[in-house]
This record gives sequence, structure tokens and C-alpha cells, in this order.
Amino acid sequence: MSDNANSRYLNRELSWLQFNRRVLDEAAHAHHPLLERLRFLAIFESNLDEFYMVRVSGLIEQFESGVIEMSPDGLSPNEQLQVIYEAASPLRRRCATVFQDQIQPQLERSGVHVRRYLELNDKQRKEMQCYFEHEVFPLCTPLILHPSPTVPFISNRSLNLAVELSDKGADTRLARVKVPTVIPRLVKIGKRKNEFVLLEEVIAHNIQALFPGVEILGAHCFRVIRDADVEIRELEAADLITTIEETLRLRRFGDPVMLQHNPSMPVNVRKHLMAMLKLDDEDVFSIEGILGMEVFLELVKIDKPALRFPPHLPYVAEQLSTAAGLFDTISQNDVLVHHPFDGFRSVEAFVASAETDPDVVGIKQTLYRMGSESPIVESLQDAAEAGKQVAAMVELKARFDESNNLVWARALERAGVHVTYGFPEMKTHCKLCLIVRRNGGGMKQYAHVGTGNYNPGTARAYTDLGLFTCDEAITQDISELFNYLTGFSKQTRYRKLLVAPVNLREGILLRIRNEITLQKKDKPGRIIWKLNALVDPEVIEALYEASNAGVRVDLIVRGVCCLRPGVPAMSENIRVMSIVGRFLEHSRVYYFGRGGKPDVLIGSADAMRRNLDRRIEVLAPVESPVLIAHIRDRILETCLKDNVQSWDMDSAGNYIRRQVQKGQKQFDSQKWFMAHPTSKEIFSRGQIAEQ
Repeated sequence: MSDNANSRYLNRELSWLQFNRRVLDEAAHAHHPLLERLRFLAIFESNLDEFYMVRVSGLIEQFESGVIEMSPDGLSPNEQLQVIYEAASPLRRRCATVFQDQIQPQLERSGVHVRRYLELNDKQRKEMQCYFEHEVFPLCTPLILHPSPTVPFISNRSLNLAVELSDKGADTRLARVKVPTVIPRLVKIGKRKNEFVLLEEVIAHNIQALFPGVEILGAHCFRVIRDADVEIRELEAADLITTIEETLRLRRFGDPVMLQHNPSMPVNVRKHLMAMLKLDDEDVFSIEGILGMEVFLELVKIDKPALRFPPHLPYVAEQLSTAAGLFDTISQNDVLVHHPFDGFRSVEAFVASAETDPDVVGIKQTLYRMGSESPIVESLQDAAEAGKQVAAMVELKARFDESNNLVWARALERAGVHVTYGFPEMKTHCKLCLIVRRNGGGMKQYAHVGTGNYNPGTARAYTDLGLFTCDEAITQDISELFNYLTGFSKQTRYRKLLVAPVNLREGILLRIRNEITLQKKDKPGRIIWKLNALVDPEVIEALYEASNAGVRVDLIVRGVCCLRPGVPAMSENIRVMSIVGRFLEHSRVYYFGRGGKPDVLIGSADAMRRNLDRRIEVLAPVESPVLIAHIRDRILETCLKDNVQSWDMDSAGNYIRRQVQKGQKQFDSQKWFMAHPTSKEIFSRGQIAEQ
């Protein structure tokens, strides 16, 4: 990994590319089922697209505006763009090679065929021609690119054909045909179950029908990625919906930031596209094979169970499967769930209780990424229609989920839910649900604090923690935070919660300093964090100070990590590891040893400037001794022991896959969690009753 060796920080963008390389390595991992390897390829390219749409576009904007902001490791925007190209281009080429050389031959042997059009026999070609004429031709609209008085718009992430045309001795003309997205890109061949040809090849070999009487010189695939990081202007909430709608429209029209094409594309065609899109050589990727790896998400759905991971059925403890059981259990003790190993049904039952439980009178909920189908939102609608008091804080600015969130927000309003949209200048990223319930002669509040979204889809694919509690201080803090989110409260102090941007940064730094103080008093300091990203310089410097004091620090960081571990006299007591497996590691846990009286926080915040200073985030304390011990011994230590899906980072920012050492057994943390879900572990040992 290229980096400034004298810097105290690793480059954020290169660290992110290292993460995506680990995703790509999962696609190359021969022990994974074939269709799962294809899924990793699709995730890799989707990640890379988003990286260019957001991060690279921001660097380009900085460079072109002349506003030079040096990265913490000392690189200018232009220098970062150069090192990104040097790292990203080989990764994308390797992605194509992994498919062509490793996965596709094995797919063929397993009876799954993605044919080239030239491999089809006469009967199959005639069938494809018929399909093109009846299903594809009506959807295709050729557009002249050159010569043309105006530049036709080429949409973000679209797959296209650049068609070379000859017109009786005139200069070569260039047209564009967009590959339609409203029909499957994998076209089934005949009645064969798992034999396909790509739609772009069907179009390319029937392209003459779109240009009758014109000589076709060639048709070449290309793909365009555009800037999608459209800023939300600071407006009143009433105008925010209009702004979001405008943002969604503008995202399609952002400036181009990357062009992908096949090597067979002639130089003159590539130069025309680059000039038209105003791109330089560093913005262009020449890629052998398939462009647009998202097509593999179609392929992974085929009926081949043997080529996928065995199905995982999440565990749902009987005590948590109904609202009545939940409230009874939470009234006695706090409850911890670990998704997707524990089922999301407990969270759905908690929210649904607002409508099904006659004693529930009100519910308040934050909603960040809801997905296209949302039982949670439907429960909120039902509760409002049943006459319950329902308030929802919907974050419209959740990048790439704005459209879904806008649809659900309007549906909630129609049902009578009190919908607010937080602060235009800050995202509300915390994951909170508060239920108000009659209890004897008065009211009692119950809360759920999560590390992940209220989304059943991601709950099956992401590892996340959820805490159910009726602790009076925590529930009152949450109630007052909702007043801040929905009204004009100027809350600046909280009893137990750490809330950004109020006290979360200082709360984390204070706890690090406490470990340093304990270490200096000969009480061993201990820090274990599990995060998605560690970027914030102030937090990194505090961890360096802890290391120099002798505090042992273990960091389980899925993605970007700008801290350099293992550097003498700076970070020699810090280890950094990453786990990339079947499920996306997503939970955030902050563990501080505190001299044998551990302090544990879970929530939505990563150690990044935006999370600590420019978002509404929450970390909640886990105070039950049983749950603290479980998080330390059965979750964090289990992750640290992984030697199958884990990577260790060196001081230069390189990641080395951890190997099973002599005398060790293979240990896959996610497989262990599937066999030992948290609620089953705790309830089966009777520990809830012992708290």
C-alpha cells in the first residue's frame, strides 16, 4: 500500500481501497460457494462505483475549485487522485480476471453457462434475433454522439454501446445505444435452465436493425460513473422534501468521474468519449470481459442451492417472540440481541406492540435506511390508525436511500404519524425506538438502541447489536433526545447516553484518558473496539497516547482505518484486524476495561469526524454485568480469535490474511455466532434471571 511513511496517519482513500480488495479476495476464495463468490464480485464493483461517485468526485471538485485541503497524511487532492488511480485500476482488472479465469470455468462445470453470442448455434441465434425484435428493439433509442451540435446525456452507472457508423465516405460517425435496464440483462437461451447470453451482446449482434442502410464498423461496450455527492443545502424542514427531490434528479446529472470500456474499443472512439465526458486518462479503466458486475446479482438467484451458503435460520428466543414476552422480560432485565444470529422478529414485535398491545399508548422512532419493504413502517402506520400517539424522525438525507425514505415518510404522514425530518445541516444517524406503556397506575418507558437500521433486509445480511432496556435514566435521555429532534429543545446534558455532537467525542476521549490513568497506577488498561471505520485524528492521537502508556488496545475495524498499528514509541501496543465474511460486520462496540469494572457502549457512531461532530449519533451504556461479560468474552474475544475470515494490518496499512498456525484449529467467528446466538446463550444458561 502506497503511503507517506513519515505520517502518523494512513490515507483514508487508500485504506478504503484496501477494504474493497479484501472483498475482492473473498470472491477469489476457493472455499466459498460459486454463487457467493459472484455476489462478492458484484459487491466489489458496487462499492467501487460508490467510492468514485462520492469520494473521488469530492477530490476532483476540490482540485478543480482550487480549494486545497491536505489529507491528514499530507497528500493534496491531486496527489490522492493519482494514488487512487494507481491502486483502483489494477483492482478492477483483477476483478474481471477472477471471474474469467477462476469462477466462470467452475460455473460451466456446475451447469451454469454465460455464453458469448458467437458460441450460439444457428437456431439459438435465430431465437435471440426474434427476442431482440419483439422485446429489445422497442426499448432502444440510438443517439448520435459525433458529430452532434449537443452532447446527449449518458446516465450514471448506465451500460452502453458506442456504435461506429460509416456514411459513404464521410468521417466516421459515433452513436450511443443504452442497454435497457427494465428487462433482465441475462437473457435465457431456449428452454435450458441455466444457460444465458448477455443482453448487450444480443444488441451488438443485432445492431444493424437500429441503423438500417448504414454500415456498422463496430459496437463497443462502455460504462459511465458520475458524481453523486450532491450536497443538501441548509433549508427549513418544509423545503427539505423539495430539496431531496431535486437532489435525486441532480444525482443522475452529476459530472462524470469514471469511464470503463473494453480493450477492443478503438482509440479514436475512446478519445471521443473522453472529450465528450471531459475525462483524463486517469479517469479511464480499460477492462477485459464483463462491464457492470451487478449483473451477477441476477445470476445468484438461480435455483442452485448447492452453489450458495447453507441457509441460515436466525434464532428467536420464546421470551422475545411476542410483545407481551418482551415487555415482561425487559421489565426484569436488559436484553441483548445479536443480528442476524438472533432474529429481527424481536425488534419487529417490539415496534408492532404499539398497535397490538392495548397498554401501549405511544411510540417514537428514528428511521434511517428503511428499504423498499418495511414491516417496521407498516407497524407505525397501523399504530397511528389505531389512535396511538406515533412520532417518527425520518432521515431523508440517507445517501442512496433518499427515494425510499421519501415514499415512506409520505405514507406515514397519510396514516397520521407525526413525521419530522431532523436537521437539514446534520444527518440523524442514531437507531432508537421508545415505547410508552401503561404500567399499573402510571406510565413506563421501554427502549431499543441499535447499531444497525430498522430494516429486515439488512438485519439478515449485517451483524448488529440491539439493546432492550427500561432503565429510567436511559429512557428519559432518549425521550429528551426525541424532543430535541422533533421540537426546539436545546438539550445539552444527558444522564447516561453519549450523544453527538453534544458529548460523544468528549465521552470517548475521557474514557481513553481514564484507561491511561489506570495504567499509570499499575492497573492494566484495556481497550477493545469494534467499528466500521477509525478516521478521526483526535481519537487516533488519544489511542497513540494510550499505547505509549502501556494500555493494550485491540481494534476490530471492518473498513477504513487511518491509525498505524505496531509502530515503536507510537502504537506498539495497538493491534488492528478486520473481518470480511458472509455477513457484513456492522456493529459498533466500545469496550474499556476500567480496572476490572468494564465500561461498554454500543450504538451507531464510528470514530469519524462526521459521526462525532456533524451527525446526531448515540452510544448507550450496557450496564448488566451478564451482558457486559457476554459482549467481552462471547462477541469481542470471539472476533479476535477468528483465523479464517480475518486480516491483520501492518504499520504500512497492508492487510495480511490471518493463517491457521501449527497446533491451531480453524475458527470462523461468524460460523460460531450462527451456532451460538446471543439470546440462546443467555436464556439457556438462565443468566437473565441471575442479573
